[in-house]
Amino acid sequence: MTSTTDRIGRVRRHLPTQEARDLLALAADFVEREVGPDAADGEAAGAFPRDTFGRLSAAGLLSLPYPGEYGGGDQPYQVYLQVLEELAAARLTVGLGVSVHTLACHALAVHGAPEQRAAHLPAMLGGGLLGAYCLSEPASGSDAASLATRAVRDGDTWVLTGTKAWITHGGIADFYTVLARTGEAGPRGITAFLVPGDAPGLSAAAPERKMGMNGSPTAQVHFDGVRVPDDRRLGDEGEGLTIALSALDSGRLGIAACAIGVAQAAFTQALEFTTGRRQFGRPVADFQGLRFMLADMATQIEAGRALYLEAARLRDAGEPFARQAAMAKLFCTDAAMRVTTDAVQLLGGYGYTADFPAERYLREAKVLQIVEGTNQIQRTVISRHLVGAS
Repeated sequence: MTSTTDRIGRVRRHLPTQEARDLLALAADFVEREVGPDAADGEAAGAFPRDTFGRLSAAGLLSLPYPGEYGGGDQPYQVYLQVLEELAAARLTVGLGVSVHTLACHALAVHGAPEQRAAHLPAMLGGGLLGAYCLSEPASGSDAASLATRAVRDGDTWVLTGTKAWITHGGIADFYTVLARTGEAGPRGITAFLVPGDAPGLSAAAPERKMGMNGSPTAQVHFDGVRVPDDRRLGDEGEGLTIALSALDSGRLGIAACAIGVAQAAFTQALEFTTGRRQFGRPVADFQGLRFMLADMATQIEAGRALYLEAARLRDAGEPFARQAAMAKLFCTDAAMRVTTDAVQLLGGYGYTADFPAERYLREAKVLQIVEGTNQIQRTVISRHLVGAS
């Protein structure tokens, strides 16, 4: 299954079912009505579109890859990711927010006990709630196994103390999937917990000041003696890092899809501009050097989309996909950076102004090379799959 651009601004998608085609049409309509019109102003103002996420939840677009018995959409990842691409193309704050929410639900949906899923998952998937994922810390980003946030058992509860960093939706999330140390140093002493956003002792610092995605709050989250019942522990004690890395494999596909969405938006704008603007008596797109740039941009987008969809099909089939997920995250985010840079160049001086969204796409693309494992870490993951650990 592949997708191609059949005219300016239009991606022709090949989807497995009529239901999936209807779902993509619903997403495209939602984007046109609810996301696109306010995207530029919302990002300029640094306003988080919480109402939009409520409407996404009501429309069933926050729960697509999860089981229907818990309020999910029962959709394969190859469909969910294409919806995510549509959302990110309109506003990355929304697309990435949906990806992070999906990531935050993963531990419970995949590793939670049946009674835990029944108790919490329906509200998380379709009840208007918004999640966050707490793995990184000020001193442990790529080296997740060295995290220091600690959970100490006290009877039938756990007491969490520590600080998480770079948390998307930090301070506004309704629930946090938190990885904390419950045992020995290293990867085997970490456990996962589902923590309510209003838990006493949980607080957030002021959001980070970022070069892009200003509408999406990224903040440190502090746990000062936060008490969590044992029935909110996800999986067995010591399984937390395995759970976290499993979630990140899927989350990397979300980042890849978001990156292609941003790249597609930048390419569409560059194509519209160069075919409509005239210099020296003819359209700018008639100049061969610029045509070659457009050809390269389109090729990178198509290749990235094909790569993330192939990884998604492996995941949907229950086959190993970690290597392909890392490849997709690496390639798609690097492609987004190249495409958005070229889009600014093709627009010339206009591309450097906030009157056109090209400069916003460029600033947003950069973060995608960093989140959920830097692209240097992706190369490490890929090489380990190829030749083993060094």
